[in-house]
Amino acid sequence: MTDARQDGSPLRALVVDDELNIAELLAMALRYEGWTVEIAQTGSQAVAAARGMDPDVVVLDLMLPDFDGMEVLRRIRSTSPAVPVLFLTARDAVEDRVAGLTAGGDDYVTKPFSLEEVVARLRALVRRAGVAAERTGSTLVVGDLSLDEDSHEVFRDGEEVNLTATEFELLRFLMRNPRRVLSKAQILDRVWNYDFGGQANVVELYISYLRKKIDAGREPMIHTMRGAGYVLKPPA
Repeated sequence: MTDARQDGSPLRALVVDDELNIAELLAMALRYEGWTVEIAQTGSQAVAAARGMDPDVVVLDLMLPDFDGMEVLRRIRSTSPAVPVLFLTARDAVEDRVAGLTAGGDDYVTKPFSLEEVVARLRALVRRAGVAAERTGSTLVVGDLSLDEDSHEVFRDGEEVNLTATEFELLRFLMRNPRRVLSKAQILDRVWNYDFGGQANVVELYISYLRKKIDAGREPMIHTMRGAGYVLKPPA
């Protein structure tokens, strides 16, 4: 069974890497799964390709010959703000990985990587973004907060809250476990699907993003339990 969009058409991926052999290997693996793939080897090619094909997900190398992956991400997000991004990086510096996530990218892999791992990560990203055909069709409710897993709509006290794909997945995990303290390690494992190199500060960053959108000007629902983790509770 091949991967597909909700309307049955192939998922669309843009692969951006100046190393053509890597880009072609990734494209081949995705096409084998039924995806439509375009390749770009420079930042300018990537921005033009993204405008032309409207990808469902972008695989983006941080190091490109004309301008870096962060600038490519900024330009693509200016026209496609919700498209999920998987960064490819040869760097081991954790700061680069966290910078990529907080700039809007949803995941990263470090070279060398396995094709199977990349395909699995991309499937997870499009699933979180609500692009892939798989649907859950249920609504979670905690207090005056509701989350529709089918439409990906979130409302707090009747007002719609717009979330990124990663913020949505984080909130969904919290709402599936109301009143339960969740550790940073548990959140990393569930929301990012792997151990983020022990860098639990990415959880703190995304919790702060959620608080600004969910709790701003309202009775707080997301609480920090010092030394233990986080808990979502209905307003007092």
